[in-house]
Amino acid sequence: MKPGDMELLKQIAEFEDSTDQERDWRLGWSWRDVRIWPATLNRLCLEGYLDTLFRSNSYTGYKLTPKARAVIAAGEVIEKTDEKAQDSVVLPDDLFVDIIGHDEVKELLTAALSAEKPVHVLLSGPPALAKTLFLWDLERAGGEAALWLVGSATSKAGLWDVVAERRPRWLLIDELDKMVAVDTAALLSLMEGGRMVRAKVGRQMEERVPIWVIAATNDERRLSPELRSRFAVRTMRPYSGIEYYTVIKGVLMRREGIAEELAEEIARALDGRTIDVRDAARVARLTPQVGVQKAVKLLLGV
Repeated sequence: MKPGDMELLKQIAEFEDSTDQERDWRLGWSWRDVRIWPATLNRLCLEGYLDTLFRSNSYTGYKLTPKARAVIAAGEVIEKTDEKAQDSVVLPDDLFVDIIGHDEVKELLTAALSAEKPVHVLLSGPPALAKTLFLWDLERAGGEAALWLVGSATSKAGLWDVVAERRPRWLLIDELDKMVAVDTAALLSLMEGGRMVRAKVGRQMEERVPIWVIAATNDERRLSPELRSRFAVRTMRPYSGIEYYTVIKGVLMRREGIAEELAEEIARALDGRTIDVRDAARVARLTPQVGVQKAVKLLLGV
């Protein structure tokens, strides 16, 4: 059971107890009756807290199980899949070890993620300035507590549904400037007190998910003033050639498991051709099949 589920079960129990179930709910109640999103109800079914009494193309009827009633009566709070995401995340000593420079950004992120209440941070600047590296490191450090999303793709699943189901502690968003309007609206509410509100068929559905948002964008000018104001914004500077070489070598050795000699060869082969760390990772993954030079040519066309 996730944190917050106990309150949902109590809410459902109060609704059931206020009605004549034998007369009114022979087919069970629907999500509209309790104003809880179907994805959450389906999960509670899988965990044994709800029974499905009826199902059709247009209606699914639910009822609390004896297990749920026992949990409510005993006042037990059971945390399983999301307990790590809700506990404080201990930041590892080697956090950001592969990122050269950007000391102020490192200090800001460390302080923000250690704060008692959410502080949201936006990393801004052109591509290949280590913005994604920061998100990679945070995803590694956060584990199950971190959820990575790409702004241009969130609408495929829906930000509201994904966050309500996963309930992460850290929400990491790359390409924030490409997020569609409906997900931007959900994000604005989420960042303001952890509230996620959704209107559906004349009803309002609300989830509360206290969360830290760390995002990256190539152009903060494309963000609405309302969204930008919710972040502490830091503009990233480009890497020099020497810095890029050092970053490439460290990333390939620690994240891709590449030997130091091969990491140096890849870094040299990319010198002057790209400043994107992701290109280096792609070359490293293709190298065992075709070699370094061929991989660079195939991937970068140079």
